[in-house]
Amino acid sequence: MEYCHKCGTKLVIKELEHEGMIPFCPTCKEFRFKMFNTAVSMVITNQTMDKTLLIEQYGKKRYILVAGYVNQKESAEAAAKREIKEEVGLSVCKLIFQKTEYFEKSNTLMINFIAVVEDMDVHSNYEIDDYAWFSIEEGKEKIAKGSLAEEFYMMFYEKVMHHEI
Repeated sequence: MEYCHKCGTKLVIKELEHEGMIPFCPTCKEFRFKMFNTAVSMVITNQTMDKTLLIEQYGKKRYILVAGYVNQKESAEAAAKREIKEEVGLSVCKLIFQKTEYFEKSNTLMINFIAVVEDMDVHSNYEIDDYAWFSIEEGKEKIAKGSLAEEFYMMFYEKVMHHEI
């Protein structure tokens, strides 16, 4: 970050006690910490937790999780419910936080949830190329290998297998 996001002044590096060398705006007289995007991703499951919904998106033939950015003044929980409603037309009846992970490629803090939905009647929007409900075991095989989605899915899988949720 080279310039102040509020006034546009070129930032200088200044020491902040207990923090080290931090960008500082001489006009606003405030330190400017690095910013990043915030997004949510959800492992969607039915109420009996024996099925999971995976999607294909952006012309890529690989299954991933429903995800989206958190809007300003929106909680991560509200964003998760909104994204599921917008992208696949489902209503969430229970949301369980799993973990956060920084995704460097898009400078994004990903916040992952398990989302239990009321029914399985999907109504996808223009953002979704394809979708399918899979057994929990099949989902493990179908999720994009080596992806952050796979990491989140495997956490969910382990919890279901060990009856932790």
